[in-house]
Amino acid sequence: MVQIIVQLSKILMIFLLGLYTIEGFSSMARKSPELRSQISTRQRLFMYMLHFIGNMVMYMVQQDFRYLIFYGVQLLIFSMFLTLYDLFYEKASTLVVNNMVMLLMIGMLILTRLSLEHAMRQFVFMFAGMILCTLVPFFIHKLTFLSRLTWVFGILGLLALAVVLVYARVSYGAKLSISLGPVSIQPSEFVKITYVFFVAGMLYKDTSFKQVVITTVMAAAHVLVLVASRDLGSALIYFVAYMVITFVATKDVRYLLLIMAGGVLAAVGGYYVFSHVQVRVLAWRDPFAPGVIANEGCQVAQSLFAIGTGGWLGSGLYQGLPKSIPVVEQDFIFAAISEEMGLVFALCLLLVCICCFMMFLNIAMQMENNFYKLVALGLGCVYGFQVFLTVGGVTKFIPSTGVTLPLISSGGSSLVSTVMIFSIIEGLYILREEEGERFAGKRRFKSRKKEKIKKEEEQ
Repeated sequence: MVQIIVQLSKILMIFLLGLYTIEGFSSMARKSPELRSQISTRQRLFMYMLHFIGNMVMYMVQQDFRYLIFYGVQLLIFSMFLTLYDLFYEKASTLVVNNMVMLLMIGMLILTRLSLEHAMRQFVFMFAGMILCTLVPFFIHKLTFLSRLTWVFGILGLLALAVVLVYARVSYGAKLSISLGPVSIQPSEFVKITYVFFVAGMLYKDTSFKQVVITTVMAAAHVLVLVASRDLGSALIYFVAYMVITFVATKDVRYLLLIMAGGVLAAVGGYYVFSHVQVRVLAWRDPFAPGVIANEGCQVAQSLFAIGTGGWLGSGLYQGLPKSIPVVEQDFIFAAISEEMGLVFALCLLLVCICCFMMFLNIAMQMENNFYKLVALGLGCVYGFQVFLTVGGVTKFIPSTGVTLPLISSGGSSLVSTVMIFSIIEGLYILREEEGERFAGKRRFKSRKKEKIKKEEEQ
């Protein structure tokens, strides 16, 4: 009986996420606030149903009352967060906040399936991130001097990365995190936000050659410290964010070509300097080769086995072997989702991520303030490129870079920093809506003034 329920629930969860995804792209095409509100209501119904079904299946399989308690606590926190967000931020984008919560729900589901204790630790970070998420849009609205803190962002970020280089412990061949008692913090996850603010602040007004050179030196310093720490995945994300912001700010193709050429040279140099990069490239080229599959290619090979075994509809919760993939909770969680929930579910999940990226770019392009435009663009690229690196590594499209899938993978620093990125984008969206209202108000005032003058002339 339990097996039948698991298989039926799998189909229903795929169907619910599919409906949610369709509604998300439909909302992007709608201009009417009433239609968007109706779509948001349906989306929340779908996400709550999916969350409920997944947790009930896990309880039925495990027969552990802790799963029910954990589900109840999650439901309470998600409901309170969405209610408070609607109450405090009437002009916020419901699509952005819905997508964030849906990704968090899916992340908690798959982490709970892999390890309840691990999921509980992740939940603490999620709760902290949600508290920040309710505060950040308010500060974005009130702190109008952020563009004047450019060098503060740059220097503090560089110092934080330098501290990691000196004091961090080595994990999987790289210096990533600093232990503060029972908690480990990965500063590079937060510095990528200050880094985007720095680059945007340097280039939003002045795009002279001198300014670009100064910005490049500081940006390169960030990346070089990350390279020295062997955090090459983060270094690549920083590099792409800098490249995109610089090109959009200067609109000069020559800068883009120079930066890309520099990136290619750095990648080639990194391959010959770092042995673990050579290992990842070897695993990417042929993970099933004799002598490779049991060693360097084990993680990628197990990931591909999992994705192939799951097929389009998946094997169902607890019916696969995702724990056979090394470090599955972090950079290979997409393979675990594909195996048990199926490729259709995984593709819908990827489409939700793409929807978030498109919303970020849409908000960036419609901002009047150039500083905020570049900030939104940079943060959108950080998010979108991180998703690409994770999914690309899992599916052997590119060599694995060791970065997490935002909001879904295990990792408290990654989760909190990504929630902050979403909340900053929400704050910018609210500013954009207020800018639109002020512009519309001015247009109405000018129109009324013209009508009044015309009537006086007629009289």
